[in-house]
Amino acid sequence: MPLPDYHGGSIVNLMGTIAAACGGASPYAPLRGLDPAQLAARRNLVLLLVDGLGYNWLTRNWPDSVFCRHLQQRITSVFPSTTATAITTVMTGLAPQQHGLTGWHMYFREFGTVAAVLPFLTRATDEPLARLGADPAVLFDHAPIYDGLQVPAHLVAPRSIINTEFNLAHSGRAARHGYTRLPELFGNIARVLSADTGRKFVYAYFSELDTLAHVFGIASPQVGAEFARLDAACRDFLARIAGSDTTLIVIADHGFVDSPPECLIELDHHPELAAMLAQPLCGERRVAYCYVRPGCHADFERYVTTKLGAHATLHRSTELIAQNWFGPGAPHPRLAERVGDYTLVMKNRYTLKDWLPNEKRHAHIGVHGGISDDEMYVPLIMLAA
Repeated sequence: MPLPDYHGGSIVNLMGTIAAACGGASPYAPLRGLDPAQLAARRNLVLLLVDGLGYNWLTRNWPDSVFCRHLQQRITSVFPSTTATAITTVMTGLAPQQHGLTGWHMYFREFGTVAAVLPFLTRATDEPLARLGADPAVLFDHAPIYDGLQVPAHLVAPRSIINTEFNLAHSGRAARHGYTRLPELFGNIARVLSADTGRKFVYAYFSELDTLAHVFGIASPQVGAEFARLDAACRDFLARIAGSDTTLIVIADHGFVDSPPECLIELDHHPELAAMLAQPLCGERRVAYCYVRPGCHADFERYVTTKLGAHATLHRSTELIAQNWFGPGAPHPRLAERVGDYTLVMKNRYTLKDWLPNEKRHAHIGVHGGISDDEMYVPLIMLAA
């Protein structure tokens, strides 16, 4: 199973190349096979991130799509291969080792709570983190990538999330443009490109594949139909902006695996294990960070190894940091406390979940976050107009 290739083959390296092409800088190696000068030579650069568009799924199912016909190479996501972590990399240019956002649910010791970082809500009560005194500018203590570029930047995202605390903190000087439906996504990009003759960088985010894959599965007809609409809309968009001297790069934050109900391990059925935890599980269903009560570490290791060893690999979280699973270089000062004592990386199609009293129980057929080929590999697609 692949780990992120932070030394020239991941979305971290792609963002470094994009930054260099737009007059910025990056502490990471550039993406292999993509010269920043190649991008800098074009007037406009558009980065479209299709949430959940895995390389394996695309190439297996859509070889005749416009995306597949313009596929350049296979690159890796970050660890964990999940939206909250990978999108932060795209919007900052930093590896998780430096930006310190480690999954959908995170334990913030400074506020004594577990929260869903993207909606900025506590897990236990769905209370806005701001009510606990959380300042997004302080909590997200990293600079948006746009503020280091020498060209005007624009962010195009669904209207429902364009002005969340997360996006406001990570958009910096970039102009924000919200959309509701797929045609409006590409319409907004086209309007930005045609507004004047200056150079521009546009980052656009499309979430519907991910939303449908969670509910119906990545192999579902619902996801296939949505991708067909996206592919057709992209083809029309390229025709609309023909002659604009634009490079369109399409990537994803992660891919998916479908996990059947029998592969869900719920802590309800492991009360002895649950009793050893000082905090609810954090991270993802595919990568769980475990905070263990004092004096329980040996028992925790023994239980996981004997009872769950066929379904999960047990790691000391500090070892994953030292082994650069989250990226190269010095770690964020709070990274260690945000990944718990242990990390459980689920095997095959297994997932791990606990439920708090307030949480409505729901199934996720499509899941991600792990290090399988289907989750970790994403496409790099380049098109010219």
